[in-house]
Amino acid sequence: MGNSALRAHVETAQKTGVFQLKDRGLTEFPADLQKLTSNLRTIDLSNNKIESLPPLLIGKFTLLKSLSLNNNKLTVLPDEICSLKKLETLSLNNNHLRELPSTFGQLSALKTLSLSGNQLGALPPQLCTLRHLDVVDLSKNQIRSIPDTVGQLQVIELNLNQNQISQISVKISCCPRLKILRLEENCLELSMLPQSILSDSQICLLAVEGNLFEIKKLRELEGYDKYMERFTATKKKFA
Repeated sequence: MGNSALRAHVETAQKTGVFQLKDRGLTEFPADLQKLTSNLRTIDLSNNKIESLPPLLIGKFTLLKSLSLNNNKLTVLPDEICSLKKLETLSLNNNHLRELPSTFGQLSALKTLSLSGNQLGALPPQLCTLRHLDVVDLSKNQIRSIPDTVGQLQVIELNLNQNQISQISVKISCCPRLKILRLEENCLELSMLPQSILSDSQICLLAVEGNLFEIKKLRELEGYDKYMERFTATKKKFA
């Protein structure tokens, strides 16, 4: 991509606050964006070949609300990304991330986090300190178990489809706002699914198809009727 084309994009972004450059084969984060650190609200560099983010630049976008880098080649996120205090949406689907920075909990405005199709081996504990987080997509990773810390998650929707989960802490029933829990295509035995999810949680949509049990067996569990009451009530609300 020529310099003049990039310059035109930068000039447009200066007026709109939106910088979008997808499907261009970029191998690095455009350095020209340092001119726009104080006025960009949205950056979308999806479908490129970016392997890393420049630590000295990425943390300077003080007004940034949305950052999308889906379908790139990121293996690690710099700690500096955690100083984006206004960031509400972070989309990093289909990269090669194994973990999040230890300071990730500083992204205090974050509402939506998409990390589908990465190489995470565990539920990142940093997510538990994010009080405004509504939706988290961790599908298509390599997560094997859900630890006790999950009970502190504030999310409304948690997508864990297509992982390798065989164990779930009973504390998942304590999530104060969790309404939608997706666990399709994992390695769950029915005996490993905490019954309190059904009988004693806020969850009103539980998706568990494609595990190591038949769905009709789930319907025989104690507490299933309570879950169905929540499910039906929610359905009516949105009908």
